[in-house]
Order: sequence, then C-alpha cells, then structure tokens
Amino acid sequence: MKLFMTETDCQGQLGLVARFHPFLKVQFLLIILLCFFPVTFANSEEYTAQEIMELVDRRDDGDKSIADLQMLLIDRNGTQRSRTFRSFGIDKGEDRLGLMFFLSPGDVKGTGFLTYDYETEDKSDDQWLYLPALKKVKLIASDDKSSSFMGSDFNYSDFTKKRLREYTYKFYAKQREVIVYDQKCWVIVSTPKTQRVIKETGYTQSILFVRQDNYVVVRAIYSLKDEKALKYFDVKKLEQIDGIWTALEIHMSKKKGKKTVHKTILTLTDIKYNQDSVNEELFTTRQLEKGM
Repeated sequence: MKLFMTETDCQGQLGLVARFHPFLKVQFLLIILLCFFPVTFANSEEYTAQEIMELVDRRDDGDKSIADLQMLLIDRNGTQRSRTFRSFGIDKGEDRLGLMFFLSPGDVKGTGFLTYDYETEDKSDDQWLYLPALKKVKLIASDDKSSSFMGSDFNYSDFTKKRLREYTYKFYAKQREVIVYDQKCWVIVSTPKTQRVIKETGYTQSILFVRQDNYVVVRAIYSLKDEKALKYFDVKKLEQIDGIWTALEIHMSKKKGKKTVHKTILTLTDIKYNQDSVNEELFTTRQLEKGM
C-alpha cells in the first residue's frame, strides 16, 4: 500500500481535472497552521458535508503561538530560493490576529505582514504589508488579495480563515471517500456563493480532502479564476503539539496539465503555544514598522 497518493494518483482516481477544470478551487485554511480537535471516527452517512465543515471550522488551532518557518520557492527549472520568517498568532474573541516578520534573505529581511481575520459577517478581513525599503505600511486592497504572497504559490487570501456562510458544501458525487496518506478522508466540493468571494480569493471551486479521524484538511485541489491552471495543497507532515494537530510541512504547487509551473514548500519548526509574550499589543501597524 502506498503511504500517500501522489498528485497524479489523485487526478486519476477521482477524474477531478477532467470533470471540474477550470472550475476547481481550494480554500486555503491557514496558512500557517492546520490544527483540529481529535475526534472519534464517523462515516459520511452520519454527517452532511456542511456539518463536517462546521466541525473543521470549530477546530482548536491553538492560541498565543510563535513559530519559525522556511518558505522554499521552486521554479519550473528546479531553481530554488529560500526565505525564513517568524510568525505570531493570537485569538481575540472569535477573531484571529496574525503577524509575520521575514528574517532572510537580505532583500526581504524586515518585511512584515499583519492580518486581522474577522468572524463578523459585515466586516472584511484587514491585511497590511510593511516594506522596509519604502519604510511604508501598505493596506492590501480586496482586489489584491488573490495575488501571490511574496512570490510564493500562496496568495494573501490564503492567510485568512474562510467563512462557512460564504460557501456551499457537498460530497463529491462519484466518490465520497478516498485514502490519503494511509488515512480515510471525505471528499467535499466547496463552491463560493458570490462573485465577490471568487474575486477576492482568486478561486472558483475547491475539492477538499478531510481526514475522518481528526477533521484535518490534508489535501485540496483548486483552480485559478483567471488561468487554465490547477493548484494543489498537500500536508506532507502532520503532528500533535501540545494536543494541537499542527501541519509541519505543507506543499503548494501550481500545474498546467501535467507540468509543474511552480512549487512552494512551507516548513514549520519550533512551534510553541500559550506564550505569555504574545499579546494584543504586538499586532499593530506600528509594530510592523518597528520590526521584531
């Protein structure tokens, strides 16, 4: 038995590319952490797709977190570039605040990224980027959230939590369950309800692979709004840290046909939760300018 399905296996087993392209889309649940409560096994006859996604949404993703990350960028020729950064996260009621500072290489060192991820329905998420060369904090406009984040295969919207009420969910009609990384997973199709969401995320429709034992989204396939290309999200390494399911290695790749156009590997190390040094005063545009 294979330990995991490759991207080619995934395409062949479900016939997803032929059936959905160019309307495949992933919602990237993020981006830095994919963490959920451990739960007892349940099958697709007991839950609707909507109910499963509600359980995913209510996951414990940890609070007052600090982590170091490496972002490896790989182009179509195999050329690699590495970037490292430190991330901070905190819960503020039902909202989530996130902060990143790039540490290397020199051309991006000092760059900061701040996110206010709001749960309230009538308020759009806020994101700011600080560029040290310009010594200026830039508010990311809604129209720009679908663009590439720091040259990677992730976009800005991937770093915000998707609101369930903005999507419809159903099981994939041909095959509700598959094996991914030796674990049973449900296959759920996610579709945005409005063009606004499509425009902001850059995605049209997604197929999510949700592990049945812990409700972790371990794989997703999505298409880009303005391109005949697919993106693949894959959690290669997943462990429990302080009781929190944490994605320690994530691959995001962009493909046209069978050819990989670009790939990003995100590796998480030295993750710590419940850190008293992480408080709300840290998550400000002023801190972006000050740096770490």
